[in-house]
Amino acid sequence: MKKGILIGIAGASGSGKTLVANNIIQALGSEKVVMMQEDSYYKDLSDIPFDERTGKNFDHPDAFDHELLADHMEKLLAGQSISHPIYDYKTHSRMKETRTVGPHTIILLEGILVLNEPRLRELMDIRVFVDTAPDICFIRRLKRDIEERGRSVDSIIHQYTETVRPMYFQFIEPSKRYADIIIPRGGKNMVAIDLLSTKISSLLKKQDSK
Repeated sequence: MKKGILIGIAGASGSGKTLVANNIIQALGSEKVVMMQEDSYYKDLSDIPFDERTGKNFDHPDAFDHELLADHMEKLLAGQSISHPIYDYKTHSRMKETRTVGPHTIILLEGILVLNEPRLRELMDIRVFVDTAPDICFIRRLKRDIEERGRSVDSIIHQYTETVRPMYFQFIEPSKRYADIIIPRGGKNMVAIDLLSTKISSLLKKQDSK
């Protein structure tokens, strides 16, 4: 029996998905909500040389272990705990340790391709797409990858033109058609976030009354 509520939040890298999720957490209360990130479920590449890892396409659906992610979503929704993987972006590999995540009333699952996966979509109570202009997304990604992931400007631009942008138009943008709610301008669109928070609160009340 499903005990939790799953909200899927998709959109381009740098679109503001995490900010949307954090604003929802603030609106609803952190004790009820857990945020899960698709990025944590990148496949482990520790078995191949580092130079080969850096050349992989990290924006293609095959880069993710969506089967494990869906298994974990099902367990959390059923009221079970999971061993959440921890991904190291600098080495493109999973760390040996994991973290235990217990069941929560609301699960926010954010990631570029979460609406592209049928099994994940079927588990979702609300599907959200954060729709932000590509140039804004690129600027945010450039800043984040330099500051948080130690990347060079040249490597970020190369990855963006070779894989990030093409994969956006091939897989991510088309998944927008599955969304129940489209949020323009990302996490600063407080009107859309307030509406979404109200809808989630309504689902909570329905669940509590069962």
